[in-house]
Amino acid sequence: MVNLGFTVGNLKFKNPVITASGTFGNGSEYDDFIDVSRLGGIILKGTTMEPREGNSYPRMAETPSGMLNSVGLQNKGIDYFEKNIYPVIAAYDTNVIVNVNGSYVEDYIALAERVNKLDKIPAIELNISCPNVKMGGMAFGTNPESAREVIKAVRAVYTRILIVKLSPNVTNITDFARISEEEGADSVSLINTLLGMAIDIRTMKPSLSTITGGLSGPAVKPVALRMVWQVAKAVKIPVIGIGGIMSAGDAIEFLLAGASAIQVGTGSFIDPGISITILEGIAKYLSDKGCSDVKEIIGLINR
Repeated sequence: MVNLGFTVGNLKFKNPVITASGTFGNGSEYDDFIDVSRLGGIILKGTTMEPREGNSYPRMAETPSGMLNSVGLQNKGIDYFEKNIYPVIAAYDTNVIVNVNGSYVEDYIALAERVNKLDKIPAIELNISCPNVKMGGMAFGTNPESAREVIKAVRAVYTRILIVKLSPNVTNITDFARISEEEGADSVSLINTLLGMAIDIRTMKPSLSTITGGLSGPAVKPVALRMVWQVAKAVKIPVIGIGGIMSAGDAIEFLLAGASAIQVGTGSFIDPGISITILEGIAKYLSDKGCSDVKEIIGLINR
């Protein structure tokens, strides 16, 4: 039997398949389709201190081999999460991770402190792609100083596993991976969505109310794979690969490039059971290759 497990810091994952934030709701939405507890972990939709209604419609648009979204972190806030969502997801036999967001460094600190008190949440994923209001709306994750400030501040108050989700909308993503490692992150996940846009030629208006949005899906996979490969060579902490993973083959490419695990995002919209299909496909691939442990192929192209 193939060992699929891996660890981030002192946190053990049963396998390398995790669902991406914003594409898997709070987990319970998929209970009718899969056994969520079979997964290595699930990352819940983006959470903020206060409730957010999200952006106005339209906020999703299909593109060739991908999807644009500008949902705007719609959620009911941490108070609602603690009272209504946490009791449900606490029963899952898998690692449940909260995706943490904010407009100010103080927001991130306050939210991390709240989540730190929830015993059944072993990790957070820090979304540093949020606009930094104090920096005129520039995303935390596209400015080295802002990125360092928020990661350092959260690390000072959060005692469990800290995963930093990196933005691809930068010149050199390895710089931000190194900053994350230097400031105490246990892992980095990448990539977040690429900034893109689409125009409806029938209405002669942008397809999204916000004009630009985040591009995800198969279209971003080559970019994501290249960035994961670069980052895996630049840092010693585990790398979690994200971007256009629609099959076991896609996931295996990320593992070969150096990712210790992968996240399935847009694919879950198309096939709610895709994460389990990918998990089973990885296990079969390793067995067919005569591997006894998934670690045998992680970063293989770099050896």
